[in-house]
Amino acid sequence: MKYDFNKTVAREDFCSVKYDNRGIVFGRHDVIPLWIADMDFTVAEPIVRACERRTKHGIFGYTSRPDDYYRAAASFMERRHGWNVPIETLSFCPGIVPALYSLIQIMSKPGDKILLQTPVYNCFHDVIKASEDRILLSNKLVKTEKGEFPYEIDFKDFEEKLSLEKPALFLLCNPHNPVGRVWTPDELFKMHRLCLEYNVPVISDEIHGDLELFGHKYTPSHTLGKEISKNTVVCFSASKTFNLAGLQASNLSFGNTKWKSSFDSYWSALHLDLNNCYSVEAFKAAWLYGDEWLDELLKYLEGNMIFIRDYAGKYIPELSVYLPEASYLMWLDFSSLNMTQDELCVFLVEEAGVGLSDGRSFDPDAIGFMRMNVASPRSVIERAMYQIREAVAKRRAC
Repeated sequence: MKYDFNKTVAREDFCSVKYDNRGIVFGRHDVIPLWIADMDFTVAEPIVRACERRTKHGIFGYTSRPDDYYRAAASFMERRHGWNVPIETLSFCPGIVPALYSLIQIMSKPGDKILLQTPVYNCFHDVIKASEDRILLSNKLVKTEKGEFPYEIDFKDFEEKLSLEKPALFLLCNPHNPVGRVWTPDELFKMHRLCLEYNVPVISDEIHGDLELFGHKYTPSHTLGKEISKNTVVCFSASKTFNLAGLQASNLSFGNTKWKSSFDSYWSALHLDLNNCYSVEAFKAAWLYGDEWLDELLKYLEGNMIFIRDYAGKYIPELSVYLPEASYLMWLDFSSLNMTQDELCVFLVEEAGVGLSDGRSFDPDAIGFMRMNVASPRSVIERAMYQIREAVAKRRAC
């Protein structure tokens, strides 16, 4: 391997939310932080070189977005996923969450219902609650006991929500955060066709699509046919894939030109429609030259996840673990510890010294569940699992 993902890089005192905010989030500065979704790995060398070149130039003025920025994104999507992205469909936004919020303002009105599938990325909840008088509508994913992957879509409930509740929008997460599903082409097609049937536009967050694991393949929504594409906005970015979240850039692909025009006008009015000078160079380098780093990353993440599953199976039988199909996030089931969610959160921080994401932020009913970010060197993951093992063993002995 060319890249050393075992290398530990100190991130304290570099304004890292993940590390420097531990005291605020967990009440302790010494927990192992495996929560917010960025990686503890240095980026691909071509990205570093591109940023160094930009730094040496020494002038950081207003920055235009050249056509080759979008061409680089399109070439990457076609190369990795077989998605031929017309660059005229693409728009810029500083982040996926701001994009979701603005699309809700543009494509719905106060009093409208917005459908999502829980448990789901907490910011889906937040952007709906922050939108004046919008009503959150949930199609709960079904946890089954069959096979290695226990979450499925409740299509009966999904169609009932569309037909009876008449939501103005459906927020789709593919691949799904936090449960890690890469929805199959059949599952995606069925959801999209039902939304078409009931005249519900789809906003699809596909930011984890490049992080395919264990042979699973992500299907971009816009590859499912022209009719579906016209009813769909796809959000994607290099930020999760290449650990560039701090550069604050994302992209949207619109199948509907009216929605695109409204979206572009919204951000232009805020004067937030331009990249910063580093994101232009870093994202282009990632899309054009980052494949080798990404391929090695995915193998490393798979190794971390297999280690966690096997370690829990051997030493922590109270912890239920399955391998996600994409992303570097694992949805862990601690319910066999028979704790309240408050007790579980305190236990993991105070007794195990590990900072995870509370399952309730993804679904108020996700009692016993926590999300773990495993994009850290193996030594960090090993230490975290050992500390959880020791804490559980002490509790078991009581």
